[in-house]
Amino acid sequence: MEPVDVARELVADRFPDAAWALLTGSVVGPHRTAGSDLDIVVMDESDPGHRESLRYRGWPVELFVHTRERLDGFLEREKAQRKPSAHRMLAHGVVLFGDPGDLPSRCARVLAEGPGPLTGAQHDWLRYSLTDGLDDLQHATDPGERTVIAAGLWTGTGEAVLSLAGRWVSSGKWLLRELREHDPEFAERWLAARDDPAALAGEVLTSAGGPLFEGYRAD
Repeated sequence: MEPVDVARELVADRFPDAAWALLTGSVVGPHRTAGSDLDIVVMDESDPGHRESLRYRGWPVELFVHTRERLDGFLEREKAQRKPSAHRMLAHGVVLFGDPGDLPSRCARVLAEGPGPLTGAQHDWLRYSLTDGLDDLQHATDPGERTVIAAGLWTGTGEAVLSLAGRWVSSGKWLLRELREHDPEFAERWLAARDDPAALAGEVLTSAGGPLFEGYRAD
C-alpha cells in the first residue's frame, strides 16, 4: 500500500475522534529513503497528547498527537529555540483527512521569514560557548574526552554559522541540510573539519566578535 493510504487507515483506526491528520517527513518529500518512516501529526482533543513509535503494515510509524493548546505551545517554544521541527512537519505535510485550516501556510510563512537576528544575550552565549569549547579542546589530554569535545564543538560551529546568519538551527541530518542551503561551500568545509574542528570554530568565533570569557554573565 502507498504510505498515504497506510497512514490514513492507521489514523482512522486509532483516532476516530481526531479533527485532522497530516502525513509528513521524508516519506512525502525529496529525501525519501528505503528506511523512511511515516511521520503522522494528529489533532485530537480527546487525547492529552503524546508521541508514539510503532509498526503498522510493515511501516515504521512515528505518531505526534496534539491538542490545539499543546501544539500551540510546541510551535511557540520552537520559535524561541530557533529549531522549527514541528513547523516543517506541518508546512510540508499531506492532509490525510479533516481540515487543519491555515496552519500549514502559517508554518510555511514562519519558516520562510526565519527566526531573525540573535538577541544580545544569545550572541554573547554563542561566543562564550565557542570560546569554552575551543579552550576545552586545546587542553584535553584524554583521547576519549578529546573526541567528545571535538564532536560537540563541531556541531556547535555549524549551529553558530546558521544563528549568526539569522537562519533556523536544526540537529542531525537537518543541520547539514540547513548549512548546505545557506552556504554549500561552508557546508563542505564543515564536513571536512569533523575530526579537527578547532580552526573552523576559531574562524567562526572571530567573525562573531572573538573570544568571550572574562566578564561574561548570563541572567
